[in-house]
Amino acid sequence: MFPRRPRASDEERARAAESPIDGNDAGDRQVRWRAVSTSVWRKLIIGVVLLVLWEIAARWVDNDLLLPGASATARAWWESAASGELFARTGTSLWMLLRGYGLGVLCAFALTSLAMSSAVGRDLLSLLTGMFNPLPSIALLPLALLWFGLGTGSLLFVLVHAVLWPLSLSIYTGFESVSPTLRMIGRNYGLSGLRQVAWILTPAALPSVLSGLRVGWAFAWRTLIAAELVFGANTGAGGLGWYIYQNRNELYTDRVFAGLLTVILIGLLVEHLVFDTLARWTVRRWGMQSA
Repeated sequence: MFPRRPRASDEERARAAESPIDGNDAGDRQVRWRAVSTSVWRKLIIGVVLLVLWEIAARWVDNDLLLPGASATARAWWESAASGELFARTGTSLWMLLRGYGLGVLCAFALTSLAMSSAVGRDLLSLLTGMFNPLPSIALLPLALLWFGLGTGSLLFVLVHAVLWPLSLSIYTGFESVSPTLRMIGRNYGLSGLRQVAWILTPAALPSVLSGLRVGWAFAWRTLIAAELVFGANTGAGGLGWYIYQNRNELYTDRVFAGLLTVILIGLLVEHLVFDTLARWTVRRWGMQSA
């Protein structure tokens, strides 16, 4: 007779049962990391190609007043950064942006919560977004100057307008897509009003909320730069917009391009380091959105 195989212990059976799952998870993480690395390298190569094309075009034009090259712009950026002026202007813009963006997000959640709680709120949200969402924020700047004068109030007004309406539409669309089953579960637990919005609707509609936050950020960033250009023309102070305006008046085109490059770099950093990371650690990790 063949010798009987010893029976595996409970601990060995548990390890054997868990090992395939762990291996699959590790394999999935490795595949995702490889895909992210490939995408990063691909984008870096595209960026280098664009810089080379920019330098070639500048040398072909051969006029630094019209089109400074990538090397001249990099040199101007480094000089402004070393002097501290560029960082000071950037800090001023970002501090203003954070305040306006945060206030716009709070107003958007308040308005959407009101819309989800009553028919009057829904009609109010529909009417206001239909009226104000197509209206460019910068078009309200003359009115903001009349109401709030030259200062922080006018900038905050146009920033809130830039964030509020697209974010409200995105949040409301996400809330409407939440299944009735989840809503019923919340009601069975005694959740209603703001508690239901916070604990049921917002987590379930997180992909739409995150998309709205991303769009609102982009609108707010470009609105702030445009508004600071106008404020720079009036007050002689401000952030990156004023930096660009001032150097344009003094015909330092390379510094103008350095300011524009800073705007682009900040946009890329926020897009990839903040929103992509947030999406990766929430909606993608929880299976609410494909990677």
